[in-house]
Amino acid sequence: MKIGFLGLGKMGTPMALRLIAAGHELRVWNRSEGKTEPLIREGAIVAGTPAEAELGADAVITMLFDDAAHEEVLFGANGLLDAMSPGVLHISCSTISVALSERLTKEHAKRGIDFVAAPVFGRPNIAEQGRLWTVMAGAEEAVAKARPLLETFSRGISVVGKEPRQAHAVKLGGNFMIGAVIQTLADSFVYAEGQGIDPESFFETVNSALFQSPFYAGYAKVMLHPPEQPGATMELGEKDLRMLREAAAERGIRLSLADSLAAVFAEARALGISREDWPVGMYRLSQRRNSEHR
Repeated sequence: MKIGFLGLGKMGTPMALRLIAAGHELRVWNRSEGKTEPLIREGAIVAGTPAEAELGADAVITMLFDDAAHEEVLFGANGLLDAMSPGVLHISCSTISVALSERLTKEHAKRGIDFVAAPVFGRPNIAEQGRLWTVMAGAEEAVAKARPLLETFSRGISVVGKEPRQAHAVKLGGNFMIGAVIQTLADSFVYAEGQGIDPESFFETVNSALFQSPFYAGYAKVMLHPPEQPGATMELGEKDLRMLREAAAERGIRLSLADSLAAVFAEARALGISREDWPVGMYRLSQRRNSEHR
């Protein structure tokens, strides 16, 4: 298929490379030109504007940072939406607000464009391995058309409904649970250190006895053996938590743990560590907070 791919960050680039490896023709766009180099080497064509990425495409995939980026890329000058033809499929793999997802659903319907929400779970190294978990929602025919493309970088796909908003809501809920895991690990490791127990030994014991969770193990490894380059930053985690709380508030729901985590993120921002790797930053923040109170 001919695919337009917009957004070549830490996640978008490996996803796009998997599509090229699967034999698809890609026309790519990114705000910073340097990010297109790995795709050019593999045969992708670079578009000068978001609108140009759609030229001749059967499907367009967006993997953009936040709601503001979508406003610019989809609705701005030379934006994607006005360039798309009826019958073209738009797959949104980004983590966006439920409110924006609802707006996009209406805007696509006006234009006769198929719209599928397909946000992904996984860090950049998982994307490189083609082992993301994708959450899909949309009309049945559109979902069926999107599935083969998403399978190129997914180890599994969950279809959660016919309304795109449902997939984006699931993604925000999952990221909230990730935040809870990260905060639990950070505070537990500081607790272990305070008791004179090696955090790694503490974790191996508790995980073996209670969870047997590779997910907990993966984040524990990141905390105790920090990567050279951040995967997901604390800034990204804070953005997703804000969108979760907004979606909950729209339905009259209050999440007490989400409120507590929001306070932790605000503290990290005040201390200027929001751009650190999310698990690593939370661990350091917990250590710093406790060392100051001894």
